[in-house]
Amino acid sequence: MDSSTNSLDDVSADSSAEFPDRASLMEVRLQAQEDEITLLKSSLADALRRIRLHDQLLPLLKQQLIAVNPGAARVLNQVCCSDGCTSNRKLSSSSAFDGVRQSTTRVRRNSEKLANPDKQRKRLDKKAASSANLLTRSPSLENRAKDLIPSTGSGSRRGTYGQGHSIKMFIRGRPITMYIPSNIQNYEDLKMEPPSERLELDWVYGYRGRDCRANLYFLPTGEAVYFIACVVVLYHINNRTQRHYRKHTDCVRCLTIHPDKVRIASGQTAGVDKDKPLLPCVHIWDSTTLVTLQQIGLGTFQRGVGSVAFSISDSGTFLCVIDDSNEHMLSVWDCNKGTKHAEVKTTNEAVFSVDFNPSDSANIITCGKSHVYFWTLSTGQFTKKQGIFGKYKKPKFIQCFVFSLTGDVLTGDSEGNILTWGKSAADVKTLGKGAKETFQIMRQTRAHEGSVFTLCNLQGGALLSGGGKDRKIIRWSADLAPERECEIPEKYGAVRTLADVDGEELLVGTTRNAILRGTFSDGFVAIVQGHVDEMWGLATHPSQNVFFTCGNDKQVFLWNAEEHKMDWCTTLEEYGLCADFSPVGSVVSVGLSTGRWLVLDLFTREVISESTDGNEQLSVMRYSPDGSFLAVGSHDNFIYIYSVTESGRRYTRFGRCNGHSSFITHLDWSKDGKYIMSNSGDYEILYWDIAGGCKLLRNRFESKDREWASYTCVLGFHVMGVWLEGSDGTDINALCRSHSERVVAVADDFCKVHLFQYPCPKLKAPSHRYEGHGSHVTNVCFTHSDSHLLSMGGKDTCILQWKVMGGGGGGGGGVGDSRERLASASASASASASSTSTSSPEPATT
Repeated sequence: MDSSTNSLDDVSADSSAEFPDRASLMEVRLQAQEDEITLLKSSLADALRRIRLHDQLLPLLKQQLIAVNPGAARVLNQVCCSDGCTSNRKLSSSSAFDGVRQSTTRVRRNSEKLANPDKQRKRLDKKAASSANLLTRSPSLENRAKDLIPSTGSGSRRGTYGQGHSIKMFIRGRPITMYIPSNIQNYEDLKMEPPSERLELDWVYGYRGRDCRANLYFLPTGEAVYFIACVVVLYHINNRTQRHYRKHTDCVRCLTIHPDKVRIASGQTAGVDKDKPLLPCVHIWDSTTLVTLQQIGLGTFQRGVGSVAFSISDSGTFLCVIDDSNEHMLSVWDCNKGTKHAEVKTTNEAVFSVDFNPSDSANIITCGKSHVYFWTLSTGQFTKKQGIFGKYKKPKFIQCFVFSLTGDVLTGDSEGNILTWGKSAADVKTLGKGAKETFQIMRQTRAHEGSVFTLCNLQGGALLSGGGKDRKIIRWSADLAPERECEIPEKYGAVRTLADVDGEELLVGTTRNAILRGTFSDGFVAIVQGHVDEMWGLATHPSQNVFFTCGNDKQVFLWNAEEHKMDWCTTLEEYGLCADFSPVGSVVSVGLSTGRWLVLDLFTREVISESTDGNEQLSVMRYSPDGSFLAVGSHDNFIYIYSVTESGRRYTRFGRCNGHSSFITHLDWSKDGKYIMSNSGDYEILYWDIAGGCKLLRNRFESKDREWASYTCVLGFHVMGVWLEGSDGTDINALCRSHSERVVAVADDFCKVHLFQYPCPKLKAPSHRYEGHGSHVTNVCFTHSDSHLLSMGGKDTCILQWKVMGGGGGGGGGVGDSRERLASASASASASASSTSTSSPEPATT
């Protein structure tokens, strides 16, 4: 318990410190090196594959060349002999090749008798050039060689792919071949348009209490105001409806309410959108109309805005701001004009809170690590007085403060005390003539075990305090006598902030990202909950409006998308990174960080099956359309296949797909449940015959017309257009095709959600772009009826539920619609493909 409390204090103290910048830079460099290693491995594997392919095609090319010009056989054999590359080659047992091998032996013997090596070299060079000219004059030779491939005994492993076309896209310099489906006559003439469907933010799941403070308020309209990611949420606690302020471009860090209880000020952190910097600023906006009234400090603040407060005595004319720079600059702004009135450096230590004296806007207080400062503003200049601790132990952190009705300042600290501060007359005896008045501790009140994270004034002079380690909420009288107390459940964490509803009912924000509602008499229940660490796993139910999430906090949640609430939550022993519902809908499988995976019963929440595949993290779980198989993609480069019986309650290992040279990232089943398409970390696209024994399909050209039950693979012809020019392969984390096959949603690494038309086979395809997340978007998924899209942020611990508007597609379109749209888009094109944009299919991989 002590360690957990210390970690909470450390998180609070270091929220605005500078040392994470260096650690983040090292992480970026490490990731870049890992990416380079992965790319080198994939390039080597590709080179070896092409060498093997070359060795297989060489005898066939020889046969064709001999058939055209029998005299060329001797030249080719002499070249091979001089390079020493045909000594031990064993290819086919056909009689034709035996003849070529005998000819090679004869040439080798004759060449040993040549007395002048230079003369021999000149003759070989001349004949080799002649042979090259012959190959140039025979453009159909390679195609005829390809036609001979099936007759050498390889059969269906390679197939015939002399017809059709392919295109290549490049990621980090690596070419990725995409085979064009048969129904497209002219790829070059395809027209890409943005989809008629659009997204509208419907609900926001989560609350940022883990590392922020003073971010929960209650409005006279009956709405609780709080933030998560880039969204400020106004949640009506009785009607259970939400409104959203969405003008911020990066994560919101702080919040305050104007004395008129209508205007709100919210500050954001700095960020980067691709190569464009996003500057920190403060927005002042109307909570009734959600209209931005003023944008303050754009380009002035550094790193972010840590704390904000309105003045009170002058009806909110001024706004004070603390930024996240090294010096934690304190600035005062005119709210109506948006101009800066004064500015001063505060301290290099962390600053947690700032506020105006309610009776005098010229007095401002700041507190933070080991300090409380009393500032006086006069004619645009600040003067500072430091609080004197005197005989009292100086705490490590001053976490919060409020003003009492008598004008005294009450602070809560990391030692669990409430300190009462007041002015003391100048001590002339000790400090000499000219000494000035000081601010000293008048009284110390023991309040909590561990930190006092928040203080909240009530009408009539009463006070509320919220504790860290003891998780208690205590009500104090005006003279700081304890009156009532209660303890919130441990699963919600410590008390982060408090908001008064009506003098009896309270709202409580906690360090585990929950908002509780209740009273001292009746206790507290959660009205907002969420994850507390990075999330990756997301799955939607096949027939109900519920969805499942998991993440690095070891928690798994089942959410109800209709009622906008959590149905249940349980904690696992390890991180959950991926999940999928069985088609029967009664169980869900969860892939963990250690290679283990579990199957949970949705009704009892019990683990009904578990297994382990390798010792590396799992990245994807996917049931076949009929639920008879489960595919498990791992970071050990394998896909494990399990047969599923007893309505998803019994699993038996069926096979293993071995062929990827890097970790598995995404996979999808074909509609008939016989094949799998998979992507890997080195940008491979491979196809597997599961029904035939988990075999790798060497000729990817044969899969160009296959229909897929889902489409989550980020690499493929039908989704090639979602990639931007210059992408490095990690810019897109996930995508999901709608069940109607009309649109595809994309989760990118720049905090955006995109909606593209499906199919989307051309680069630079237009899309609708949506903001709201404050971190890389790790996953997206449509509900079973395509009525909503769910997107999941990584570090922002936020789940956004989007309503799909327009389109009229519903959930039934099917593959016919998408194939017809793709075919009609190219119907007016000429039959011949553009030679500058297309190429013949590459040879089958081996």
